[in-house]
Amino acid sequence: MKHIEKIDPQVYRILSDELLREQKNLELIASENFTSLAVLEAQGSVMTNKYAEGYPKARWYGGCLYVDEVERLAIERAKKLFGAEHANVQAHSGTQANMAVYFACLKAGDKILALDLACGGHLSHGHPHSFSGQFYKVFTYGVDKKTECLDYDEILFLAKKHKPRLILAGASAYPRKMDFKKFRQICDKVGAYLFVDMAHIAGLVAAGLHPSPVPYADFVTSTTHKTLRGPRGGFILCKKEFAKKIDLEIFPGIQGGPLMHVIAAKAIAFKEAATRAFRIYQERVVENARVLSAALEESGFRIVSGGTDTHLFLVDLRPKGISGKEASDVLEQAGITVNKNLIPFDERPPAVTSGIRLGTPAVTTRGMREKEMRKIAQFIHLAIENRYHPEKLSAIKKEVLALTKKFPLYPELRSR
Repeated sequence: MKHIEKIDPQVYRILSDELLREQKNLELIASENFTSLAVLEAQGSVMTNKYAEGYPKARWYGGCLYVDEVERLAIERAKKLFGAEHANVQAHSGTQANMAVYFACLKAGDKILALDLACGGHLSHGHPHSFSGQFYKVFTYGVDKKTECLDYDEILFLAKKHKPRLILAGASAYPRKMDFKKFRQICDKVGAYLFVDMAHIAGLVAAGLHPSPVPYADFVTSTTHKTLRGPRGGFILCKKEFAKKIDLEIFPGIQGGPLMHVIAAKAIAFKEAATRAFRIYQERVVENARVLSAALEESGFRIVSGGTDTHLFLVDLRPKGISGKEASDVLEQAGITVNKNLIPFDERPPAVTSGIRLGTPAVTTRGMREKEMRKIAQFIHLAIENRYHPEKLSAIKKEVLALTKKFPLYPELRSR
């Protein structure tokens, strides 16, 4: 960052501070991860200079020879990685990818059936303040009160009752595997499109550790960060029959010029995700999540649905007498970053919550394994138990720092 330091010391200081924060803290937010240095370099590359409205060989600007090449590469790698017939890699985010799918197959006022936000759904799946909730008539399915898992018979009942034009499978805080074949069968019975948002599980799907939605869904969207460990951005997979519609909805429908430096980084991420090393990494992510959730359960925390099949899980904090917001604040004082999260049938509001969501992608990227997960569980337990004792939280933070030093992050990058 030598050029930033010279030109803009203020921004240099902020970037350096963020690097230090990431290096010194334990990152347990399930939707965050650390990219490879290759991805970072691509995002800071000369391709940020190029305007490239349109698609390869069909641009509105000249000089697109090399951006065409890298976009075609990203498209082919995404198709091969997930076994898809068509891929669009231009979406700036997961939400914009979702928007393109809605616009491609729905009209304003059409019915959608999606997972309730309180049971793990996402804002772009029909929240009243999201465009999705404002443009469409949204009905929701939840989880079973006893198992806290999806009840496919109930989803079928709701589908028959409401007759939605589209059924959405996908979540931002659901710890169990989804049965996309059953979702397909439900859609076929009511004549609905099946749309899967796999943003959280894309890395697991790529590694073969979660069933793929691609053989069953009409549309699949994802982000390229989270478990996929790429740059912040989105992409869409679909069957050939919907390819033209999807491409038109991204451009010129909802976006202008694509972010070619990010698309170059996506191409790298798709290549990395096709390796054996990536599969081993994902196996460790899942195992770390299981170990961490079990260790917390042993310390008296209640784990929603009794565990996890994926990279994340939800912790019900009511037995500990603390809200999700309070726990998030306390853990941050101890050098542990989490996010507050609603649990199924939560009586607290979303700004407070009764739970936290924990994920293991980022700590696994640093090289941490089961032994470290048990130690992290102990840190979390001690921090919550000693939340009214700043000196003890400070002592835990020192232990956290000692642990992170054993697993250095971006040692090649210089901070002030």
